Amino acid sequence: MFDNVVVGIDDDEGGRDAIALAKMLAADGARLTLAQVYQGDSEVSRATRPDYEEWQHERIGELLENRRAEAGVDAELRWYGSPSVGRGLHELAEMTGADLLVIGSSRRGLLGRALIGDDTRAALNGAPCAVAIAPAGYCREQAVMREVGVGYDGSPESEAALALARNVAAEHHAQLSAFQAISTPAYLYLGHLDTSAPVDLASPHDEVNEARGRIAALGDVVPHAAYGDAVEELTLYSASLGLLVIGSRGYGPLGRIVYGGVAQRLARTARCPLLVLTRSAQTAADKAQGHSKDDRATAAPAT
Repeated sequence: MFDNVVVGIDDDEGGRDAIALAKMLAADGARLTLAQVYQGDSEVSRATRPDYEEWQHERIGELLENRRAEAGVDAELRWYGSPSVGRGLHELAEMTGADLLVIGSSRRGLLGRALIGDDTRAALNGAPCAVAIAPAGYCREQAVMREVGVGYDGSPESEAALALARNVAAEHHAQLSAFQAISTPAYLYLGHLDTSAPVDLASPHDEVNEARGRIAALGDVVPHAAYGDAVEELTLYSASLGLLVIGSRGYGPLGRIVYGGVAQRLARTARCPLLVLTRSAQTAADKAQGHSKDDRATAAPAT
């Protein structure tokens, strides 16, 4: 499905989880890059250890070599210095022209760190490609993509997510389904309802049935809908899935994660891998493969 995948590797289990998910989502013959971003103030680091850069490159190179050998993948290795992990991964994705960035959800791993610090939150806003998040322990599972699900509400973002999910499901010969959560309108509990005017409010049961009908009309999608909090209902739905795909509005794939949106909460609660599709992901494949920042990154050839 994805032709150019960057996998964020940390020193913990999250990197192994990310590799396992990347193998599942990468197309045959895809370019795969295992990458680690290292942090630290260069002046302070060099003052305490003059050979800081060389030491980091040697340490990370050995880690990436080990991860590549463990996974049995043909992958490029890359390490990159940045003030924050999130910013570095963002820039690496741009440099390599990646159409997918895969990270693990370990609390001490890349996502756990990405959720800490204003610099990282700002850097991940508007990430240049789709982002997939592997749940903790994913590398230890016998992952099978039996069903691909979509968070769907009829918006352009959810339509794009549905189109992507169709392709993933077709490649894995998986069932495709979609889910819509029906929530109580805000004005009903904020006191903004004008009681002097007649209001035609459908019952929750009717709204759920209407949502199922709209999804069923798509033709090739198993419809699901429920009344309740979107994240809680999507979390329950995700328990039966091999992958949950959602669209991103406004901020980009991890922008909504760190700004407290649905994706942020789902990243913590989803019971399967989560794929967040950013608007710019639609054109990521057309971006140039090189970038002016290339001379700031050190790459090691795959062997």
